[in-house]
Amino acid sequence: MRRELTFLIALWKANLLAAMEFRAAFLSQVVGMMLNNAVYFIFWVIFFDRFKQIRGWGIDDMFFLFGVVAASFGAGVYLFGNAMDLANIIANGRLDYYLSLPRPVLVHVLASRSVTSGLGDFTYGILSFIVARQFAPDTIARYVLAVLLATTTFIAFMTLVQSSAFWLGNAALLSQQASNAMVTFSLYPITLFEGNARLILFTLIPAAFIGAVPAEFIRQFTWETLAQLLGAALLMLSLALYIFHRGLRLYESGSAIQVQM
Repeated sequence: MRRELTFLIALWKANLLAAMEFRAAFLSQVVGMMLNNAVYFIFWVIFFDRFKQIRGWGIDDMFFLFGVVAASFGAGVYLFGNAMDLANIIANGRLDYYLSLPRPVLVHVLASRSVTSGLGDFTYGILSFIVARQFAPDTIARYVLAVLLATTTFIAFMTLVQSSAFWLGNAALLSQQASNAMVTFSLYPITLFEGNARLILFTLIPAAFIGAVPAEFIRQFTWETLAQLLGAALLMLSLALYIFHRGLRLYESGSAIQVQM
């Protein structure tokens, strides 16, 4: 475990150094993503300035919601950037390079790329939490734990969906739609959804577990909410690992070792 953690840290460091080589582009992506998130949030500021609450949710709750969604998405795509491109890697036979090395294949392939704009999302998420002005030590601890579990759920879900490329071939479009749905629906109060729509957001597209449920956990601690977050993260991670390694048995080499090296 210690060796794998050291390996991960080395990958993340190499990705950061590569991104920092072009500092102007690096900073423009980070700042640009922060501005993009801020512009999107203005809608909710205007909305709650007029209506104050929507089914029990106020502006402070939305700060928590955006704080956890932006931070978890940003951390996920920066630390494990290939979770957004795994389907293409599988379909194009580019797993050969990772299979040729004595490292865990899934961890290596996911962490070998960083999406620089993810740092902008992550920073915006932290700032959104700060703006909520909840600085009690237990609230901060719940926020950190919620971001960690939401990040795990998001990356595991994306890995699960993108691993369908082992059976479907080109699953890039499906993966993109799943990612868009996951992020989009996570940015709305869960009380807006009822019936089948609510069920989908807790099962088929578990957006509730990277948005509303973590936000509720940050706002007020309950063992039930913590159990939901832990259960979702562990279940999604287990499914992702199982499906990926099951699909790996079907993988056909693309003879891309030399290209990757």
